[in-house]
Parts: sequence; structure tokens; C-alpha cells
Amino acid sequence: MSTFVLVHGAYQGGWIWKRVAAELTGAGHRVLAPTLDGCAEHKGQVRAGITTETHAAEIAELLFYEDLTDVVLAGTSTGGMVMAAAAERARERIARLVFADALALLDGEALPDIVKRPTAVNTALTSGPSRQDFETRLFADLDPETRRWAIERCTPHPIAAMQAPVRLERFWDQSWNTSVIWCKRSSNPPQAHQRRTADRLKGRWHELDTGHYPMLTEPAALARLIAQG
Repeated sequence: MSTFVLVHGAYQGGWIWKRVAAELTGAGHRVLAPTLDGCAEHKGQVRAGITTETHAAEIAELLFYEDLTDVVLAGTSTGGMVMAAAAERARERIARLVFADALALLDGEALPDIVKRPTAVNTALTSGPSRQDFETRLFADLDPETRRWAIERCTPHPIAAMQAPVRLERFWDQSWNTSVIWCKRSSNPPQAHQRRTADRLKGRWHELDTGHYPMLTEPAALARLIAQG
């Protein structure tokens, strides 16, 4: 049995991992899929000062307070940024990292350096797509029922996590047991960015023939890759 901590991306919460978590727990694993500060059911807590680094501290503290070791961290989309920063803070507790169509920024890089979001709707505290953008672009490849279910649960993301440069002073200089899962029908993060992650970390490369939300379109296949590494 392994312990998996699944880290969600922007506009999401732990809910996005529901189908993958069911696959992994059904195979006998322990699975945690926390919702980060200011997201989903915690949207009422959104405030200034929520960053990739404060999100990462949440995950690192979860590992400590749950007394977890030999953990497999899996992150998707911007959750890859959080995962890397959390792993840096809790190196001794990590067995393996899985970047599932995920961002992996270098120290000092920011999300806009890699991903362009032409329809972002910003406030002083949050950033996110319009409902129409969810329907016609981000979730266009989902079946209608899954699309409706997901849109109902999406929330704007804390804005600093979407704009500020990340701070990763040690992550890229350390050795990690890593795999990278590229979703072939996803345009962001770009394939070249994910190849960079695999190359720099000497990670294993996997491909899924689906879009940016494999946990909704191919949960069994994604769970299998996460479990196998």
C-alpha cells in the first residue's frame, strides 16, 4: 500500500481528484486530496497573501501533522508548482513526484512566462476564466454531464499564485524520483515545458491521449500511471 497526496490546480479543489482517488483507494492505497487555501469550499477564506509558497506550506504541514512518510505527491496544472515547493520543504517525507500535465517552474519564473490566459477575469484577490471560457475552451472535451458537474465546482484562484514568481531555492538542485505525464490534446502547459521537467529531473515520460483534465476524462488510466510511476 502506498500513500498518495493529490494536489489540485487552479480553479479547482480536492473534488477534481474524486474519480482518481476512488481508483487508488479501490486498489488499497491511502489517498488524501486536500483543498488549498482560498479554493473551492475554502473560497470564503480568500484574502491577500495566498501564494504558491503558502499553498506549499499547507501541503508540507499536512505531511507533518499526519505523520506521513514515503509519500507519492501528484500534482496537476498549477498544482505542479505547489508540489515542487512542498517537496522542497518536506524532502525527507517524499518517495516520488508525479507531474500530471503540470507546471514545474524554475526559481524566479512566473505562470505568465509559460501560459497565456487571454480571457482571465481578475479581481484584487482572485483570477479565473469566465463561465463561457470554461464551457467552450477549458472543458470543451468533457462530456456534458461531467462539464456541468465541474463548472458548478470551479472557483477563481488566489491571484498571487497566478502571477507572482515562484521561489524554489533548492528543488532543482536535488535528486527526485519523478515521472511526467503529458496529455497529448492539452495545449497548456506546453509539451516543451513538460519535456524540460522530465529532462532536468531525469524523470520517466508518459503520455495520455486526452486533454488537460485527465482526472475527469481518463481517471483509471491516470490512476494507473500515478500508481506505477
